[in-house]
Amino acid sequence: QVHLVESGGGLVQAGGSLRLSCAASGRTFGNYAIGWFRQAPGKGREFVVHISQSGDSSYYADSVKGRFTISRDNAKNTVYLQMNSLKYEDTAVYFCAAITRATTDWTSYDYWGQGTQVTVSS
Repeated sequence: QVHLVESGGGLVQAGGSLRLSCAASGRTFGNYAIGWFRQAPGKGREFVVHISQSGDSSYYADSVKGRFTISRDNAKNTVYLQMNSLKYEDTAVYFCAAITRATTDWTSYDYWGQGTQVTVSS
C-alpha cells in the first residue's frame, strides 16, 4: 500500500514556474515507478511524465518535453515535477500515481494522490 499526497500547485503567470511534489508513505516507495497525469476541466486524464523506481529513466509527453523535469528522492519518499515556461494550456489538476511497471496508461496505475490544482494565467 502506498499513500500519495501532491503539493505545490497554485496560480502562476504564463512563462512562470512551479514545482510539484508527490510525497509517499510506506517503506516500499522505492518499488514503484511514479507517473504524473493531469486533467483539465471537461477533458480526460492526460499522461505527463513517468519515472522509474531508481530514477534513472523517465519518459515525457511531447507537450511538456523540454519544459518539465521529473526527479525523485527515494530517501525522502518524494517525487518532484519542476515545471518551467508554463503555458495557459498547462492549466489542470495534476495527479501523481504509483505503479510497479511504468506506463503512459493512467488506467493501469494502482495508487493515486488527491491532486493539486495548477492554474496558468495568460
